[in-house]
Amino acid sequence: MNFNIEDLKKKIIYRSKYRGTKEMDTLLNTFINKNIDLFDSKDLFDLEKFLNIDDEKIYNFYNGTEKDLNFKNDRILKAFKNFKLNK
Repeated sequence: MNFNIEDLKKKIIYRSKYRGTKEMDTLLNTFINKNIDLFDSKDLFDLEKFLNIDDEKIYNFYNGTEKDLNFKNDRILKAFKNFKLNK
């Protein structure tokens, strides 16, 4: 499979900016921009899938009211859960 990692990163960054709500745009885009270079190619493909999860579920997971997103990449989940948004 041929893919360009930089194109994938651009796609992920774009998707994180345009979620539908300003709050989720800010939260996810800031998280992505701070962490995207820490993830390997497998994590990046998983990160793209993570961005397809419903905003409400992601938000509730971040705030601790949702315990399980049914998402298998613990590295991404831990990074997101430990991420602190500084406005």
